Amino acid sequence: MSPQIVNGYTYCGSCAAHAYKQVDPSITRRIFILGPSHHVPLSRCALSSVDVYRTPLYDLRIDQKIYGELWKTGMFERMSLQTDEDEHSIEMHLPYTAKAMESHKDEFTIIPVLVGALSESKEQEFGKLFSKYLADPSNLFVVSSDFCHWGQRFRYSYYDESQGEIYRSIEHLDKMGMSIIEQLDPVSFSNYLKKYHNTICGRHPIGVLLNAITELQKNGMNMSFSFLNYAQSSQCRSWQDSSVSYAAGALTVH
Repeated sequence: MSPQIVNGYTYCGSCAAHAYKQVDPSITRRIFILGPSHHVPLSRCALSSVDVYRTPLYDLRIDQKIYGELWKTGMFERMSLQTDEDEHSIEMHLPYTAKAMESHKDEFTIIPVLVGALSESKEQEFGKLFSKYLADPSNLFVVSSDFCHWGQRFRYSYYDESQGEIYRSIEHLDKMGMSIIEQLDPVSFSNYLKKYHNTICGRHPIGVLLNAITELQKNGMNMSFSFLNYAQSSQCRSWQDSSVSYAAGALTVH
């Protein structure tokens, strides 16, 4: 496990745990992990080229049957081994997944998907494709994302003075986006991103999930999403400061 992953857990670990606490290992048989691409330009989604991901707890098997179904659609690329090893957005979730599923560790598979910089129409296409898997209660979807990356090193310094200190403005901006995600409306989420350019690294995986939900709602499925926790790596008070925000939420099918 790479050093930056370990460092990352000190900032976001306890926040993410709120989401994993919702997992029911007794019914979960397949776990889709959608993570944004940080290192390679990708206009579609990509699948891993390996069979197994190793974790400090035990190995996680990639579901080759589902991978075969996805590959047949012609909508996916293959990640190179180098890309797979460099990318942390999926890797971050592997120890959590292993821990949450420990009591049923031989009874489930994972489906890691690297999500590129998708257009809105591509988010819709992938949302439709994944909606049939989301409809199955034995499938769990994990969507990997940080929230606002604020500061000069991230080239993002939106500040609404009416909110008080900078970190309060960041929280207000993030919670505005979180509230829109809870409304399960992909168009409103896209409009929010266009207006504020909030540096949410997993905006495309979130967009795919929201479009999958929209597709299922058309067919009468009733779902709700709620955020369970929010955190910032530090509290920004001056223009020299920087921080990354984190949020954990859960989608419930009624």
